[in-house]
Amino acid sequence: MNWHNKKIFVTGGNGFLGSWLVKRLIAEGAEVSCLIYEDLPASVYSREKLDKHVCIIPGRLEDAELLHRTLRTGKFDAVFHLAAQAIVGIANRDPAPTFGANILGTWNLLEACRLNPVAAIVVASSDKAYGDSSNLPYREDHPLRGIHPYDVSKSCADLIAGAYHATYQLPVTVTRCGNIIGGGDSNWNRIVPGTIQSLLRGERPIVRSDGLFVRDYVYVEDIVDAYLVIGTAAGAGKFHGEAWNVSNDQPVNVLQVVDALRKICRREDLLPDIRNEASHEIREQYLDSSKIRRHLGWKPGHDLAAALRKSVEWYRANGV
Repeated sequence: MNWHNKKIFVTGGNGFLGSWLVKRLIAEGAEVSCLIYEDLPASVYSREKLDKHVCIIPGRLEDAELLHRTLRTGKFDAVFHLAAQAIVGIANRDPAPTFGANILGTWNLLEACRLNPVAAIVVASSDKAYGDSSNLPYREDHPLRGIHPYDVSKSCADLIAGAYHATYQLPVTVTRCGNIIGGGDSNWNRIVPGTIQSLLRGERPIVRSDGLFVRDYVYVEDIVDAYLVIGTAAGAGKFHGEAWNVSNDQPVNVLQVVDALRKICRREDLLPDIRNEASHEIREQYLDSSKIRRHLGWKPGHDLAAALRKSVEWYRANGV
């Protein structure tokens, strides 16, 4: 899709990923509207004053009437649904708000899209929607079997998106990404920004788990590229109802990530503080992204080492 002059609605447009997507859409000449729930002063959206270039719609995904009104008056060409409660620990401590935002919020948005058609809808699911499995890497036809609250919320949202395509032919597609890393993530309990913050402050990085949990880590601007190629395909009437894994296909454990960051920051003297406190989290999960590479021509522009270096550079330049 040529995004110039296209009208785009982004939920969670000031979040970590949303900021980078909105920034790119603005650069491409799109007319962007963002559903914004709360101010996030540390985000790229706030730091780079992207609010001056978008239409802001304050509100929550749980507000169905707001979403219906927004879709009815906006006459959007495409919708990117990124807003969610995205922290696993918060979901474990208090699941109801996570279910409200991630499940109810998704069907509210898709129902609004059903009654007010758009050409393309991209819904952010997660690798965690697959749940725990010994059959790795996950492929798109793997069953969605979330067990713990956050994982279940993503499994449900993913299935709801599929139902709206199968039943109402909504032009919806789903992304299932690995762990997204890069500048502007202020959720310091995540291993990459938290470790960078500690190292740049001269403190030992905290590892909540035993350090052996295995994940994918993908650079945020590569994820934005994936969203745009998926949105372009959907806007052209292709691959509706499909799910797409987005990964650099380089699974590593937490300690490997921490050690790489210690080297980049030249703080190998700061040994990790391994607390082994993590619970109700999947021990090993990583993705096979061959489908998006084969059908849409996407591939990551950064390997893990480059992604970590760029992340450190951003936090050094912008402060932590």
